[in-house]
Amino acid sequence: MNAEAAMSFVRKHGVVLQSGKGSAPRLTEAIAGEPIKGSWWAHPKSHQIFAILQQLDDSPDILVCRFLGGRVTYIHRRLWPAIVKLASHFQADQLAQVRQEHTASGKHVNHVVEYPKCVPPDVLEEAKLLAMPEAEALLKDFISKAPAAHP
Repeated sequence: MNAEAAMSFVRKHGVVLQSGKGSAPRLTEAIAGEPIKGSWWAHPKSHQIFAILQQLDDSPDILVCRFLGGRVTYIHRRLWPAIVKLASHFQADQLAQVRQEHTASGKHVNHVVEYPKCVPPDVLEEAKLLAMPEAEALLKDFISKAPAAHP
């Protein structure tokens, strides 16, 4: 699988996990073409997986956040208006954008852009036009699985 195929995978599913176990497909396993036991870093295709994840992390059509169970989640842009419309169903940290940086020394650093600062203006406008039932239908598989927001 290449980056274009990985992008198609995310577009098709809408919400995918990077590698953690949960209610959505795992992108790392799709890239590897097989189930991965243990860390994907130890998989023979780890360099390919890493390169593709980096490309998707940089895509303007992918939100990288911790939407499902606090695990790194990729959400395709087609679902962003629904997420904004239903933001009260989620905790703000689930919707915050996570930018992962891998430094030259090998250290892994996360940079977080809080919700709603990470939402592009055009998505905010699209969310205003989206009917609540339509937003709920788009995210029906995830609303009940994501922890409810605390008042």
